[in-house]
Amino acid sequence: MTLVNRTLAALALAAASIAALAPIHAAAQAIDLSPEQPTRPRSQKVDEAIKLVAKDFKFAKDGVLTVGTTTGRLPFGAYATDNKTPVGNAPDIAQLVADSLGRKLELVSVAWADWPLGLQSGKFDVVISNVTVTEERKEKFDFSTYRNDQLGVYVKADSKITSVKEPKDVAGLKVVVGASTNQEQILLRWNQQNIAAGLKPVDIQYYDDDVVLYLALAS
Repeated sequence: MTLVNRTLAALALAAASIAALAPIHAAAQAIDLSPEQPTRPRSQKVDEAIKLVAKDFKFAKDGVLTVGTTTGRLPFGAYATDNKTPVGNAPDIAQLVADSLGRKLELVSVAWADWPLGLQSGKFDVVISNVTVTEERKEKFDFSTYRNDQLGVYVKADSKITSVKEPKDVAGLKVVVGASTNQEQILLRWNQQNIAAGLKPVDIQYYDDDVVLYLALAS
């Protein structure tokens, strides 16, 4: 079932604006957490992008591109200093797409586990939130990719763990992972392979609060 239809095809054209602004944007070292976002990259309306939107596609609101996004952590997304305005590279990309479609942007902060239902119900038009393309997700949603997904792990600076490249490297370890994420699916597969090979299972842990997560890691 296709829910996003051709709307996300506009991302391909918006990417040109992103690429043009990337050198300037990347040069900035300080992170702007103001709700006004005066340095947020912007784009002009792109007629070619607008023509790619199916004529029968119903936006959540007239004249608006409503984008679901998460505010878990930077650089992807977080709250500004007002504790209610999403900022980060996902909101920046959302702004470029909205500009390209000649629409105002409305960002809807959503919990990671809730974005599929929000998209299916029409609460928002698209989701821009570090969503990895998987075969299961492609059965329900259309995707337009805008970056390569490179995964990694991090440990305490004084940890004896120096490399994690294959399933056996995590056998018997306590590993924190986000629920309902692609990373979780990878870890679960690795754990199954370890158990089948007679290795110790992974102690998989979940934290909704980043502060608690970092405290657990530090301990």
